[in-house]
Amino acid sequence: MRSVCFAATQFACGWDLPANLEAAERVIRQAAGLGANVILVQELFATPYFCITQRPEYFKLAAPFDGNPLIARFSDLARELGVVLPCSFFERAGPVFFNSVAMIDADGRILGLYRKSHIPQGPGYEEKFYFSHGDTGFRVWDTAFGRLGLGICWDQWFPEAARSMALMGAEALLYPTAIGSEPPSPGYDSQPHWEMTMRGHAAANILPVLASNRIGREIAPEGVEVTFYGSSFIADQAGQVLAKAGRDREEVITAHFDLDAIAELRQSWGLFRDRRIDLYGRLHTLDGMK
Repeated sequence: MRSVCFAATQFACGWDLPANLEAAERVIRQAAGLGANVILVQELFATPYFCITQRPEYFKLAAPFDGNPLIARFSDLARELGVVLPCSFFERAGPVFFNSVAMIDADGRILGLYRKSHIPQGPGYEEKFYFSHGDTGFRVWDTAFGRLGLGICWDQWFPEAARSMALMGAEALLYPTAIGSEPPSPGYDSQPHWEMTMRGHAAANILPVLASNRIGREIAPEGVEVTFYGSSFIADQAGQVLAKAGRDREEVITAHFDLDAIAELRQSWGLFRDRRIDLYGRLHTLDGMK
């Protein structure tokens, strides 16, 4: 039996940048106090979601992976608390920029880097202006508390990403995210769709899925605004929600899993045994044509 306690957190971010880091540390410490072994913090938590509009001055927010003070701070915190702690950050790599996560193990070691594979572009989510498509490929890491896969926000909508990480041996999938209202369609609420998509990944791959989203209303200098809907959740290996946060308040949620029992269940279902990779060639095309 390998019992692991997973936590997802959510909080609001603003332009008081030190306060964002203090909020992150506060919820991480709270999660560790609840017994969490793996703690997921939202996407780009060190700053507001600056991608609402296109402003060149925001490139100054990026920093390299090597020697990154944000990663160093949360590496020290992970070591102190003995928790696995993915750290989302805005990465500068020479002349290009990525939306990235450093995977930090429970002893504070940096296990590696993942760069967001799928980059969205639309009103309120102008990410292609800031980020190149990730070049790391999908990643999974052997941590002190299981073999973990991680995607970033828009990655969570793609079943191919979840299946790829499951095939690589992921025992749980983690998705830090930043999503909320749609500026052109203020009456539209994507939250149920967002949640159901990831619950489908859990059920189709028979493994837990965690999502951590931010809360709060953020307004760009141009007046464009996004209200982030929180709703961070933890789904079990059948896609059932075990814990879910509200839409507008800071929270920490937790759930316990026996990863050995889930692995045995996953093997007994035969979902990976019965895959017909000879029929999936169209997945290698953009238009579905051979």
